[in-house]
Formats: sequence, C-alpha cells, structure tokens
Amino acid sequence: MAETEDGRGATPRRQGVDGDGLAPVRHPTGDFFVADIFDAAPKDDLGSMEHPIFSLATRPDRRVLAYEHNGTAVEVIPSVKGRATIHDKDVLIYCVSQLMAALNAGREISRTLHLRAHDLLVATNRETSGDAYKRLKEAFERLAGTRITTNLATGGVETTRGFGLIEAWEIVRKSRGGRMISVTVTLSEWLYRAVVAKSVLTLSRDYFRLRKPLERRIYELARKHCGRQAEWRVSVGTLHKKAGSAAPVRVFRAALRRMIAEDHLPDYALAEAPGDLLVVTRRRGAAGPAAPTLAPDTLETARALAPGSDIYALEAAWRDWWAATGRRRLGNADAAFLGWVRKTAR
Repeated sequence: MAETEDGRGATPRRQGVDGDGLAPVRHPTGDFFVADIFDAAPKDDLGSMEHPIFSLATRPDRRVLAYEHNGTAVEVIPSVKGRATIHDKDVLIYCVSQLMAALNAGREISRTLHLRAHDLLVATNRETSGDAYKRLKEAFERLAGTRITTNLATGGVETTRGFGLIEAWEIVRKSRGGRMISVTVTLSEWLYRAVVAKSVLTLSRDYFRLRKPLERRIYELARKHCGRQAEWRVSVGTLHKKAGSAAPVRVFRAALRRMIAEDHLPDYALAEAPGDLLVVTRRRGAAGPAAPTLAPDTLETARALAPGSDIYALEAAWRDWWAATGRRRLGNADAAFLGWVRKTAR
C-alpha cells in the first residue's frame, strides 16, 4: 500500500495486484483506526485497574498468577519472555486513550490501531532513544505472550475465556537505523469491549512520571476506589492482594511506608491508620468536588441487580457519569445509584 510521509495509507485503486506489479493491499485503511489524536487524555480500563494482571517485577516474571476476589477469578500465564509489566501497560493506556478520544469525537474506531511509535513514546513520557524503541518492541512481545483466563465482565458481559492482552502486533516500517516508525496493534476483544462500553477512567498525566512499579499500581487502585471521594480506607492485607505484589506482606508494608514518606502520587495522599489500614485521601485541588458516598448495603443490593458485574466498576462508572452530568446535588445518593444500575443493567 502506498504510504504518505506521516504513515497513513493512501487509498488503493483496487484490491489485488495493481497494474504496476505491486503486491496486493493487505491492510486497507478501513481495517484499522489511525491513532492521531495528540492531546488524548490518558485512559485506563476498569478491569485491569481493579485486578492484578500486570507484573510489578523489574526482571522477567515467569510465575503463573492465580487471583480470586469477590467472585472474580483471574489466572495470568506468562510467556518465556515473562509476564507483561505495569510499564508495558503504557501501550494499552495509549491505545485506550486514542480510542476513547475518537469515540468522544464521534469517529469510527476499530480493534486494530495503526500508531506511530514516536507519538506513543512521547505521550507516555518515555525517552526516544534507540534503546527506547528496543524496549517498546519487547513490551509488545510480552503483551502478546501473556495469556489471561478470567470471568471478569467487561461492557456488562461476563464470559470465562482465555486471551492475550493484545491479539497481534506488527512493525509496519523501520527507519534505516532500525528504529520502528509505525506499528499496527490489534487489541483483545476483552479490552476493546471495555472501551466501547466506556468502562474506563481518566488518569493524571503524571502517572507516566511514576518510576516505581508499586507506585503506579497503588495510584491505579487509588484512582479506581477513591476516585473523587474524599477518602478510601483499605487493609494492608487486602491491598497487598489487590496490588499483586509478590513480596511478603511485611516487605510490602515497608514499601508503602516509603511511599507515604516520599509522597509522589498525583492527586492522592497516603497515610497509615490503626488496625493496619492504609488511608487514601484526595489532595486539595484535585479535579471536581467529592462524589457522594454510598452505604455498603447499597453495593450489595446493586450486586443483586446486576449479577456477574464488577460492582466496584459499576460504582466508579456511576461516579464518573455523575461528574460528567454536572455533579448535581443528590438528596439520596444510594437511591440514585441503584436507579442508575437498574437502567444500565437492562
């Protein structure tokens, strides 16, 4: 396929071999979405924010992860190159961000994205050196090689199935120096369904400035569970499980204490509380007023109204919907939430 300088394919005259003897056009423009929105806000899918899919290790992690929480089971099987890491997830965040920005702009999207490697590196605050392109290729390999089996619902659909984080990837062009210029990526149906259902949350751009894997993971959990509430409390034991840390709890607790002292997380502050609890609070000036709080019994009622759904994902989606529709004052937040669940669960 003839390509313009910016990597987009020119419209072919017809499928098959052209009159000038060129090979057939194998990837017509309509088959993929061109990732070309430069100011797309970072978006993360609720499923992988809630559950520990990505490795926090800095060396190849070849352990099989088996996780179960509140009826959701996840098994993550790495390839010989290791499990996809929390830093590899930058690729998925970039793809999800591009697709969501396009959806919000009324554009058609596809599970297959055509993206420029340089744009991805810049958007995720990475270097653009030769080594950076090599690491990006390794990230694609781990993302494609990591296999997941789960019953986690996305887009209101619960199925038990196995899949890779990305279905396929292909380096479309390379520069003379060996650096990839453009890449085609096909997301898993599971992740794409989350995008179409808008089961995503916006991240701070400073997320990509967090260097330590555990900092990124704790930020994800804070964004997912605290969101725009004033506070979220969680036991260190539960947080250890949800974070997917392979370290002993005592080592994990010490790492949390270092995070509290360093205070690097965007939007949220951490503190210890009696009873071996971690308290996450929204920083002053974080976007938007605090969302209404819900009673624990309300979440159990919602679970019955939407069987098979991740109730915490529903709660987060409702809070985002509430914020997007003007943050109106609610006389009864619990009733408003349950009414919203009834409508979305139809």
